[in-house]
Amino acid sequence: MGEDGLARTPWAYSDPLLLHYYDTEWGLPVTDEQGLFERISLEAFQSGLSWLIILRKRPAFREAFAGFDPDVVARFGPDDEARLMADAGIVRNGAKIRATIANAQAVIDLRDDGGLVALVESFRPDVTPVPVTLADVPTVSAESTALAKELRRRGFRFVGPTTAHALMEAVGLVDTHVVGSHRRGASGFWNPDGTRAG
Repeated sequence: MGEDGLARTPWAYSDPLLLHYYDTEWGLPVTDEQGLFERISLEAFQSGLSWLIILRKRPAFREAFAGFDPDVVARFGPDDEARLMADAGIVRNGAKIRATIANAQAVIDLRDDGGLVALVESFRPDVTPVPVTLADVPTVSAESTALAKELRRRGFRFVGPTTAHALMEAVGLVDTHVVGSHRRGASGFWNPDGTRAG
């Protein structure tokens, strides 16, 4: 329970930036291609790091990657890679930078086959977890494993089952807000009992 009388998943209280993210963004649908490409990219950069590090660097990431416009990022070449590797404002990991550039092209390639948003949303499960404590929150699922496999088949990199699951949580395709959180059900995708809404 927060000082404002609202209950939240415990990790939201560890930093004001996380609290704001939890209350205003995490678990809400992302229905535009560019926004979803950003989420996939940031989840990949987060691999092995804390999400708080990524949130703090998010403005720099957006500037460095042209607002995560896939059409622009897909055209990045060796000079851009060098620029990104020299940018202390972001996570300077060559493999992740190259993956983000390759993933931009994969996003473009998906446009002729329904698009990125439709592909990701097609892996929404029939039920979502109903966690009472953080220990009840899964970090991977059959659906995230299948989504990661399909994304890799489509040319994406750095999208393993755990990263795919984190993405699905972040955009509301699964709801892992603990029971009692004022944000549970915020996506509109889920009923309180974990079954699909609508």
